[in-house]
Amino acid sequence: MVQKLIELALRNKLIVLLFAGGLFAYGLYSVKQNPIDAIPDLSENQVIVFTEWMGRSPQVIEDQVTYPLVSNLQGIPKIKNIRGSSMFGMSFVYVIFEDNVDIYWARTRVLERLNFAQRLLPQGVTPSLGPDGTGVGHVYWYHLDAPKMDLGEQRALQDWYIKFALQTVPGVAEVASFGGFEKQYQLVVDPVKLQYYNISLMDVMNKVKANNNDVGGRKFEMADMAYIIRGLGYLKSKEDVENIALTNYAGIPVRVKDIGSVQMGGDLRLGIFDMDGKGEVVGGIVVMRYNENANKIIEAVKEKMKEVEKGLPDGVTFKTSYDRNTLIQEAIDSVKGTLIEEMIVVSLVVLIFLFHWRSAVIILIQLPISVAAGFIFLEMFGISSNIMSLTGIALAIGVVVDDGIVMVENAYRHISEAQAAKIKSSDKV
Repeated sequence: MVQKLIELALRNKLIVLLFAGGLFAYGLYSVKQNPIDAIPDLSENQVIVFTEWMGRSPQVIEDQVTYPLVSNLQGIPKIKNIRGSSMFGMSFVYVIFEDNVDIYWARTRVLERLNFAQRLLPQGVTPSLGPDGTGVGHVYWYHLDAPKMDLGEQRALQDWYIKFALQTVPGVAEVASFGGFEKQYQLVVDPVKLQYYNISLMDVMNKVKANNNDVGGRKFEMADMAYIIRGLGYLKSKEDVENIALTNYAGIPVRVKDIGSVQMGGDLRLGIFDMDGKGEVVGGIVVMRYNENANKIIEAVKEKMKEVEKGLPDGVTFKTSYDRNTLIQEAIDSVKGTLIEEMIVVSLVVLIFLFHWRSAVIILIQLPISVAAGFIFLEMFGISSNIMSLTGIALAIGVVVDDGIVMVENAYRHISEAQAAKIKSSDKV
C-alpha cells in the first residue's frame, strides 16, 4: 500500500506539489483564524446567575433566594449539575451544561426559567446572568494615572465614560471597574430628632424617594400652540435633599436637614486596589467573551483606549496593570524560534553528512507544511492556540525532523545503491 502510494506520488509530481501548496495555504489561513491565547480555557460550560439582596445574612439568602433558584432551574435540558453559593447579601448559582452545548443557547434556556422563578423571590430581588465569559477571560487590566483627581472623581470617570466606551469593542463581554469610591448621597439621621418630631425612618426613606422624580401632565392649547406640562423633581445637589419636606410640626414644615445631615461620600468598600505600594488607583478589567481571540481583542482594546484618551481630562492617562498579550507573543515567538532553529540544524546535519542540498530542501519544505497542517486540525476541532497546544507543536517539530532525516537518508541510500548497481551492470556489458 505504501509502495503504491509512493509510486503514485512520483508519477504525479505536479499534483503532489499543488496539494502541498494548497495544504500550506489553508494552514496559513487557519493560523490567522484560530483564536490565540496564552492560557488554555479548561473551565466548565456554565452560566452564572447572580442575585443581590444587601443586608441579609447568608442563611436568609440561602433560604429565600438560592434554594428557590436552584430548585426551579432544575429540569433544563442538557444540564450536568447545578451548584449554589450563598454569602452576605449575595447569591451565586452555577448552572453547568454539557460540553457540546452552545453557551448562548444555554443562557437563553436559563433566562427563560428565571422569568418563571422570579415570582418565588422576595419583592425587589431580581436575579441576573453573569457575563458570557469564563474564569480565564480577564485578558487586560488597566488603571488611571490621574494625580490631580481624587478617587471618587476617577471612579466616576471610569464608570460613566471609559467603561461604556470599551464595552463597544467586539469580543468584550464586560469591563469591570475596581478601586476608588462610588459617590452617593448619605443621609445621617439623628434618632432623637426622629422621636421628637414623631417621624419613622421608613417615612424619611419614602419621602426622599417620592421627591426624586419627574412627572408629566396633560397638554393644553393656547394661542394655536400646544403646551405640555411637566414637573421637574430630580435631585441635583445636596441642598435639594436637605430641603425635602417630611411633615409639619405645629404648622412648620420639618425638612430633612432638621432631623439629620446630608453629605457626599463613598459607598461601603470591601477592599482597595493598590499599585506597587504607591497608593490606591482606579481602573478596569476587560473580560473576553467565550471562545474569542484574546490577541485580537487586546489589540482592539488598545486602539479604542487611544481614542478614549483624547476625551479624558488634562493629565489623565492609561497605565497597563496586566497584559496577556505579552505572554501570548512570547509563546508565539518561542514556536517561531524553535521552528527556525530546527530548520537550520537539520539543514546543517543533512549537508554535512550527505553533502546533498536537495535533501536539505525537502526537509525545509516539510517542516512549515507539517506545522501548518497542525493548525488546520486545531481550527477544525475548535481548539485555541495556547501554551499547551503551541508547546505540543514545538515538541512535535523534533519528531517531524527525525522522521524527515531518516526518510531522506533512506531514500538517498537506496538511490545511491541503485545507481551503483546500474553502473556495475553497464561496466560488465
